[in-house]
Amino acid sequence: MHVEIRGAERLSFRERQVVVLKETGGANEEIAQRLGLSASTVATLLNRARAKGYQVVIVLDGDPLGLNAAEADEP
Repeated sequence: MHVEIRGAERLSFRERQVVVLKETGGANEEIAQRLGLSASTVATLLNRARAKGYQVVIVLDGDPLGLNAAEADEP
């Protein structure tokens, strides 16, 4: 599995950092601590990034969710 951020070229370096950490499950407070920022700065960076219109695409290799296994069991 890998995560692709479409439109990342429109984001600043700091916005990219915050977006990646947020989209991989980080809370604003955790991201702030990790990057040495305040939680309000993280929120501002996320809002700016969203306004610039990025998209997150998750690419799953194979069938890690087991969705095709049900089809194989059908007659």
